[in-house]
Amino acid sequence: MRIVDIRETAIPLKSTLRNAVFDFSEMTTSVVAVITDVMRDGKPVAGFAFNSTGRYACGAQMRDRFIPRVLKANPDTLLSAAGDNLDPQKILAAMMQREKPGGHTERSVAIGTIEVACWDAVAKIAGKPLHRVLAERYNDGKVIDKIPCYVGGGWYEPGKGIPELLDEIREKLDQGYHVMKIKVGGAAIADDIARVEASLKIVQSSQHLAVDANAGFNRERALAYAKALAPYQLKWFEEPTDPLGYELLNEFIAHYGAAVGTGENLFSTQDVENLITFGGMRAGVDFIQIDVPQSYGIVQFSRTLELLERRGWSRQSVLPHGGNQMTLHLVGGFGLGGCEAYPGVFGIFAGFADDAKVENGYLKLPDRPGIGFEAQNQLYAAMRAMV
Repeated sequence: MRIVDIRETAIPLKSTLRNAVFDFSEMTTSVVAVITDVMRDGKPVAGFAFNSTGRYACGAQMRDRFIPRVLKANPDTLLSAAGDNLDPQKILAAMMQREKPGGHTERSVAIGTIEVACWDAVAKIAGKPLHRVLAERYNDGKVIDKIPCYVGGGWYEPGKGIPELLDEIREKLDQGYHVMKIKVGGAAIADDIARVEASLKIVQSSQHLAVDANAGFNRERALAYAKALAPYQLKWFEEPTDPLGYELLNEFIAHYGAAVGTGENLFSTQDVENLITFGGMRAGVDFIQIDVPQSYGIVQFSRTLELLERRGWSRQSVLPHGGNQMTLHLVGGFGLGGCEAYPGVFGIFAGFADDAKVENGYLKLPDRPGIGFEAQNQLYAAMRAMV
């Protein structure tokens, strides 16, 4: 058993969306195929992944360093102890050879995307959905059948005002979602407060509404928003400050009081440790939102989760960033607090299986082997073309 090739292609998002910091008009995403010599139905088993959304395609690093390291390795050194499957932990170690400590974002997205694609192949070879494989390895075999799912939406778009925002929220509630997250920081505070108040009238509970500033505030603006939004006691306030601005985040939390979520732009276990040590984050109150394919992948995420649990954090306080099939399996397999969803945005990369349906705020976990991209017709067409 061996990996015979690893391929990458960059696909543009072609999105007009905007948050408080940037627009997605130039955004691209790397799609990866890990091709094995294991045959199923006359075809080689291939694992697929993409580098979530919000970070540009990173094929250069893959082709220059990480893919060659895997392909040059003795195939037997990349197998499980039983020799009946690939071992992502060993593949991760092979990619990390001769890498200097630190500088995580230069490599973590490229490595993590390849590593998640390897897990897709592992689960397909085992004939199981990825969430079941992860539950067996990392959650004492506790397999669950559904997970809570919330909408990441409320974007700033050309011609979109409060009436259009409320139409969006109503549509998502009709689709079965209960919790909605909307953007703040891309308008004047008074305008954002009006958007929040109008949204609360639709969702009917502060625990059904979260806001996201996309790390866009300086100290003055952060504290102004903390004061303005504190009375609403929202589900959480996401990324009010720079991802590495732990001192300011600590100050924001002290002023704001209610729940905060952050971590999607941290790409190492060490950075998450610094966040919970110096950022004022409170176990049992706040939420950690790591983007797993962008932070070295699933094996390293398991190590980060071990760190969090040692420091008193519950798995229910972990809400991974990324509304896609990969995140769905991670939440189910590790038993985390919930999954994000991006219905209707980010083109072929958003959403779940074409037949997926949210019911009463929950999404049923799929039974298809692997991650199940094969059930996303448009996305899988792009992936299949790589093999």
